[in-house]
Amino acid sequence: MNSNQNLAKPALDTEIGRMVVERNLATSEEVAQCQAELRQQNNQTGLGQILIAKGFITQRQLSRIRGSLEEATGQQIPGYQLLTKLGSGAMATVYKARQLSLDRLVAIKVLPPRYSENSEYVERFYSEGRAAAKLNHPNIVQAIDVGEANGVHYFAMEFVEGHTLYDELAKGKVFGEEEALRIILQIAKALAHAHERGLIHRDVKPKNIMMTREGVVKLADMGLARLAADEQAAQAEAGRAFGTPYYISPEQIRGELNIDFRADIYSLGATLYHLVTGQVPFDATTPAAVMHRHLKDHLVPPDHLNTSLSAGLGEVVEKMMAKRPQDRYASTHDLIQDLELVAAGQVPLQARKAISAKDLSALAHAQVEEEEPPAQAPASELSISHILFYLLLTILGLSVLANILQAVWH
Repeated sequence: MNSNQNLAKPALDTEIGRMVVERNLATSEEVAQCQAELRQQNNQTGLGQILIAKGFITQRQLSRIRGSLEEATGQQIPGYQLLTKLGSGAMATVYKARQLSLDRLVAIKVLPPRYSENSEYVERFYSEGRAAAKLNHPNIVQAIDVGEANGVHYFAMEFVEGHTLYDELAKGKVFGEEEALRIILQIAKALAHAHERGLIHRDVKPKNIMMTREGVVKLADMGLARLAADEQAAQAEAGRAFGTPYYISPEQIRGELNIDFRADIYSLGATLYHLVTGQVPFDATTPAAVMHRHLKDHLVPPDHLNTSLSAGLGEVVEKMMAKRPQDRYASTHDLIQDLELVAAGQVPLQARKAISAKDLSALAHAQVEEEEPPAQAPASELSISHILFYLLLTILGLSVLANILQAVWH
């Protein structure tokens, strides 16, 4: 117990019980029964020993749980009581903690010591805190505090009780269209809030989307976010690919200077694609090969892989993931409008207009490349190909007009 002296025994037992449930070693009801037995017997050995005696966990599993708690309590950040480690990534370790002044649970991201001496990593860490502090939206994990204590750089944020989209996908879940649209719409609204304030996320992916137990979806990890107008940062990052290979936009891969909100739209489209098909848009054996496919390969529409999906959803994803930024949605609000139309069982106006315009352009281009009519043909006589061409132009034009009128009526 001395290694966990920062936690009182009841608090330690509570954290052990929570971690046992989170790791699916026992149900919450089974843990509650053991806790009741602990109180009745005034057992001084602790909850862990009762769980072992009941056969729910092993001594080795208890040791690992206590090790995680020890790592948290070994950290000292004034104003916070670190409870347990939630996870770790390439650039930070995240702990569950209690903010003492307000007596509430928070998540604290800590920069590892090996990165604390690297000014670039430290600056990126603080830029995440500054970026998140500019945002206040129900679908964005809220920033609370950022600072340094005893040589430790930390970033405190809202604690979200739940799991990530990646956790669901890793179990092999394929989301139905209705559920996927409900999730993506919430993140699109979060991104619209950020984009209106000049911020681009640049790393939208399932691991950065949290789902609460109440079904609320929250965008997390502003670690790569920056102001779209930050020319100095853009110059410093020129030629470097920032993002995650499976969801990264072509312009990020190329390390272009003028990265804007449309990169987030592409990554959100790739995330939606993964949700409804159960597979990433482009896969390969190496990250470099995956990124090459984002640049060069034609996207197989999601409704071709999952035939239960509507054509409208397929059209929206294709527009979101257009290779050229100018072929994607002109604003995040336009995207939200199309997503809401598809969710209501209607046609996505922005995507449908884009497809119709592309078809007209392709037909016109094909007509220009046709050979000249034979010299002996009368100049006033129209060929069959000309008649068909103008007929197709008329049909497609009427289709576009009908979609616009339908939107007005609804």
